Amino acid sequence: MLSPANTSGRPGKKLLTWGIVAVVLLALIVPGCSNYNNMNKMSKDVDAAWAQVQVQYQRRSDLIPNLVNSVKGYTAHESGTLEAVTNARAGLLSAENEAEQASVQQAPRDQEQLQNYLAAQDKVKGAMSLYINAVHEAYPELKANTLFQELNVQLEGTENRIATERGRYSEIVNKYNVKVSSFPGVIYAKLFGFSERPQFQASEAAQSAPVVDFSVAQ
Repeated sequence: MLSPANTSGRPGKKLLTWGIVAVVLLALIVPGCSNYNNMNKMSKDVDAAWAQVQVQYQRRSDLIPNLVNSVKGYTAHESGTLEAVTNARAGLLSAENEAEQASVQQAPRDQEQLQNYLAAQDKVKGAMSLYINAVHEAYPELKANTLFQELNVQLEGTENRIATERGRYSEIVNKYNVKVSSFPGVIYAKLFGFSERPQFQASEAAQSAPVVDFSVAQ
C-alpha cells in the first residue's frame, strides 16, 4: 500500500514566496512614492519660479507705455517730434508687441520655446535702451522731469528683479534636472513622465543688445 505524499512543506514555501514578492513590491513602491512626491513638488517649484520671472517681465511691460506717454506729454507743446525719437519709439512698441505674442504662461518644456521667449524679451530690452538714449539726446532738459526720473528708477529696479528671478529659476531648474536625470531618480522619472526642463542660455540678441542706461544725467 502506497503512503500519502508528504505535503506539509508546501504551505510554508508558498508563504515564503509571497513574502519575497511582498518585500520586492515594498522595495519598489515605497521609494517610488517618495520619488514621485519629490519630483512633483520640485516640478511645481519650477512652475512657481517661472511665474515670478513672468511677473517681473510683465512689470517692465506695464511700465513701457507709461514711459512713452511721459515723453509724449513733455513734448506735446512742440510742433513735431524728432525723427530719432519717433523711430526709436516705434521700434520699442513693435518689440513689445512681439514679446507679448511670444509669451509663455507656464514654465517652458523645451529649450527652443524658452529661447524664443528670451529672444523676444532681449529685443524689448535693446529697443528700450535705444529709445531712452534717443530721448536723452533729443531732450536733455527732460532729466528735470520728476515723472520721467521715477519711471527710469522703476525700470532699473525691474531689470534687477528680472535678473534676480532668472537666477532663482535657474537654481531651482538645476536641482530638478539633477533629480530626474540621476540614478535612481531617472528610473522613476521615466516611469512617471517627468523630464528635464530647459535652462536659461545667453542668446545672440542678448550678447549684442545695447546696454540699457537709465541714468538721466548727460
